[in-house]
Amino acid sequence: MQAQSRVNLAIVVSEFNYDITYLMLQRALSHANFLGATVKAVVKVPGSYDMAVVVKELLKRDEIDAVVTLGAVIKGETKHDEIVATQTARKLLDLAVEYGKPVTLGIIGHGVTREQATERIEEYSTRAVESAVKLVRRLRALREIDLSKEGTVTVE
Repeated sequence: MQAQSRVNLAIVVSEFNYDITYLMLQRALSHANFLGATVKAVVKVPGSYDMAVVVKELLKRDEIDAVVTLGAVIKGETKHDEIVATQTARKLLDLAVEYGKPVTLGIIGHGVTREQATERIEEYSTRAVESAVKLVRRLRALREIDLSKEGTVTVE
């Protein structure tokens, strides 16, 4: 069954707050390997806000099943972090829907301190990878199901 075949991921990681995102990347790569997924590309971008254009290019590629995004948007003295995090998340979701491929949100923030972001490295990076793998497998299964038959189908 195709739903269990290898999942090919791309990871887009922000260089801004790289002391945090570098560790996120290492954990994401390790977790992808643990889950049996292949990371076909890692693309670094200056900041989380810059991700959308790169994510779009990756989603166009047939060999990429899903894109994992990793970043840390830390609170400053203004509300700039809110704008960056909100607009980035919105656009990434739009791209996922447009291309019919998962784009997972491993971006810590908005409103977090550096200390809070550091505490969330493991959680955000591994959950983003795990969500990407699960969503690819479930979408594959859903696309193979004949819904014209009687009864309810559960895709897990």
